[in-house]
Order: sequence, then structure tokens, then C-alpha cells
Amino acid sequence: MLATGEKIPSLSVTDDEGKTFSTDDFRGKSLVLWFYPKDDTPG
Repeated sequence: MLATGEKIPSLSVTDDEGKTFSTDDFRGKSLVLWFYPKDDTPG
């Protein structure tokens, strides 16, 4: 887990349209990552 203000490691994700985004694309900019792993699941 990262602490508030800690820099994130490089990581890439793909959106629902197949477009890939990398944290490196946002270096020097503000970025908010939102994870919700239980979306569309019974949990």
C-alpha cells in the first residue's frame, strides 16, 4: 500500500475500449486512481 504523497511505480492499465494508459503518461501531473474491485460482482 502506498502512503499519501508517495510516488506510484510505473503501471499500465487498459480501459473498456482497449486503450492503454500508463502512469508514466502523467508524470509531473496530478492523477487520481480509483479502484473498485467489487463492481459487477455479488460481493
